[in-house]
Amino acid sequence: MIDLMRNLLLAAALIAAPAAAQDSPFVGEYRLAEGPDVGGGLLIRNDGRFQYMLAAGALDEQAEGRWEMRGDTICLTTDPKPVPPAMEKGALIEVEGAVPTLLVTWPNGKGVAGVDFTIGFDSGDPMEDYTQTYGWTMPEDDKRVPRWIEVREPIYGITAPRYELTEADGGKLRVTIVPNDMGVVNFEGACAEKSEGGLTLHRAEGDMRFRRLGAP
Repeated sequence: MIDLMRNLLLAAALIAAPAAAQDSPFVGEYRLAEGPDVGGGLLIRNDGRFQYMLAAGALDEQAEGRWEMRGDTICLTTDPKPVPPAMEKGALIEVEGAVPTLLVTWPNGKGVAGVDFTIGFDSGDPMEDYTQTYGWTMPEDDKRVPRWIEVREPIYGITAPRYELTEADGGKLRVTIVPNDMGVVNFEGACAEKSEGGLTLHRAEGDMRFRRLGAP
């Protein structure tokens, strides 16, 4: 996986020749210094641009943009700024001949599995579970009518405000995930400092350690 990331970053570096070379000790190619199931790379180019990639299980991230020096650190800004994914309420549709209580789909109607949700009722405790590609349906022996539903996509952290269900909804909901720039990291001045053999990138989700290729 690391070799694949390296090849992708090198290919991206060859797409455009440097426009305005900048002197910085950070310029170079780095690989993520994490576990065997995680691969990633960071390329700091001498034209003031960077490329970033990460693959960790079901999570894929990428970004490109500008960098600038701030004292002894280098700070990254994604350019163009990505549009985050969103959730939208959609028209109910049948799956295998019935309309599920909750169905999460992509815009093309394909079901999305593994989306966490909480359903609330007029009485009793809320119910928590996660979707399958065919949605999720209330148990036959539970006659309560859903009054609100909260939906959470765990891999990319996509959420939406609580959906309040009306009489017209009939206790059912379909949510469409609009990808937009899903997986593109919005670095807004995320800064990195030199560390042993490479650099450490500080971001809201936590620090990421990168080792410079060719470093001992």
